[in-house]
Amino acid sequence: RIKVQKAIISAYHSPHFNLHFCHVMSGLTKLCHAIDTLNKMVGRVVAWLILATVLLSVFTAVGRKFAFGSNGFLEGQWYLFSAVFLLGAAYTLQADQHVRVDVLAKRWSAKTRAWIDIAGHVLFLLPVAVGLAWLGWHDFMQVWQHNEMSADAGGLPRWPVKLLIPLGFVLLILQVISEIGKRIAILQHGERA
Repeated sequence: RIKVQKAIISAYHSPHFNLHFCHVMSGLTKLCHAIDTLNKMVGRVVAWLILATVLLSVFTAVGRKFAFGSNGFLEGQWYLFSAVFLLGAAYTLQADQHVRVDVLAKRWSAKTRAWIDIAGHVLFLLPVAVGLAWLGWHDFMQVWQHNEMSADAGGLPRWPVKLLIPLGFVLLILQVISEIGKRIAILQHGERA
């Protein structure tokens, strides 16, 4: 057993291992940057969807006062509202704006916080996001195949809002991968990573 430990330590300190590890970290950094760029772009679009939701809400309210409008307008508000939360979750994670309790975390080192974030992402967030993306895709496919429509008169097709579920969770999964990569960099390089 001691021979195995010495061999691992010797391999870890070899120049070949360090060169290979640097290439892996460089690739991981590029992947994290690409994912972050994607979710920033989606986040910017989602910010405009908030304005679209407000404008549609005003239009719907005014329309009801003057006896014009449809259930499609109301459902459109719901669709936009769903898009904001489902598509904006990854951007919110990237910007570290999710609700959290940092009473103890403020006192911990960057490496301790990185380990806790990695554990939380791997043990909790990633499995839930993968499960919901898979279930959401299954639900979307059923609605798509049956061309399901709203039960309300003048309502909208259901597939666009059902597609938002797997799409939002896939973006969240990608962002979780990016966040794990950034925490690994912190473990390697300290808080400056």
